[in-house]
Amino acid sequence: MKPTPYAELNAVLQELVTSVQSVLGSDFVGAYLQGSFAIGDFDQHSDVDFIIAIRHELANDHVTALQAIHERIFDLGPEWAKHLEGSYFPAAALRDYRQRGTPLWYLDHGSRTLVRSDHCNTMIVRWILREHGVILAGPSPATLVDPIPVGELRSEIDSTMRGWGRQILDTPDSYRNRFYQGYIVLSYSRMLHDLVEGRPGSKRAGAAWAKAHLDPAWSALIDRAWACRPNPAVAVREPPDGADYDQTLEFVRYIMRESERY
Repeated sequence: MKPTPYAELNAVLQELVTSVQSVLGSDFVGAYLQGSFAIGDFDQHSDVDFIIAIRHELANDHVTALQAIHERIFDLGPEWAKHLEGSYFPAAALRDYRQRGTPLWYLDHGSRTLVRSDHCNTMIVRWILREHGVILAGPSPATLVDPIPVGELRSEIDSTMRGWGRQILDTPDSYRNRFYQGYIVLSYSRMLHDLVEGRPGSKRAGAAWAKAHLDPAWSALIDRAWACRPNPAVAVREPPDGADYDQTLEFVRYIMRESERY
């Protein structure tokens, strides 16, 4: 298995897939990478976004066994083991984008424990998986996910942009740290890019597009956002630059206004 250019990460993924297959048996359908490792523009600071397709909702004994697997993998030597993030997707829900929003068993970046979350249950994740998913085991992901109309995709992007934006602006102190300062800027650059293009792209592509198409006054803030990406577990506990964070909130307002044109 050589799904990425990083040997240590490939070994972690091999351990993940082999362990999960041994627990799930015939309930295992496939394992895939989505996110930046599928779209491209990944680097050594990227999350490792995975989807594991399963035939049915996980039984309690499966959840218990998988919790033990993720605990063990988190404690493996490579730092990549702490960058895994993904969900266990029942096949029927994965196929039908209209079933988005219901909670799945989910492993957050930097976590060792599965929780219930709708984080991955989006049309964006399904689209990336169908069009660009990297196979770790199982059939082509295009056989597991129905096509998603571009209008539906744009609607979800717009809804996410506005819903999260209102949350950020209403409770700015909840995000007032170095990690989120950069993450918000890069995410809003990418979301506007994706809305305009009608397809998901990477943070790098979104940042480049924003610098090329938006008011140049934002370019320096976008460039500085990249410096917030390394060591997110540390950066999330560090205060942001005060002026940059104030400018980040204004950037959210600006992007939401710009999105109305589309």
